[in-house]
Amino acid sequence: LQLEESGGGLVQPGGSLRLSCAASGFSSDDYAVGWFRQAPGKEREGVSCISSVDGRTFYADSVKGRFTISRDNAKNTVYLQMNSLKPEDTAVYYCAADTTVQINMASPLYNPLIDLAEYDYWGQGTQVTVSS
Repeated sequence: LQLEESGGGLVQPGGSLRLSCAASGFSSDDYAVGWFRQAPGKEREGVSCISSVDGRTFYADSVKGRFTISRDNAKNTVYLQMNSLKPEDTAVYYCAADTTVQINMASPLYNPLIDLAEYDYWGQGTQVTVSS
């Protein structure tokens, strides 16, 4: 079971990037998929997550209105469209997947961005640098 991120790079403030998370060895239809990021010297944090059942999405407050998560089940791929990028968005971005997270999403109070340890499968990360 593998996840592979792509699409990172260097972009100026205010610019856009689209990250992709391609799953192989399993069907992402059964898994919630989340995006996380880790800046130098900081802990890894949740950015966004999408349900495989109903397409429900979650966003960290810091990216709401700027980032959009989506999935193409036919391609077994989840995307993160990042607009209006800021220097503070600079980080290594990781995607992660898990079936238990998907199950827990049935609870209306559950936030899939809180406990990173719940995710069993992780990609290797892609660097996003926002700088002029």
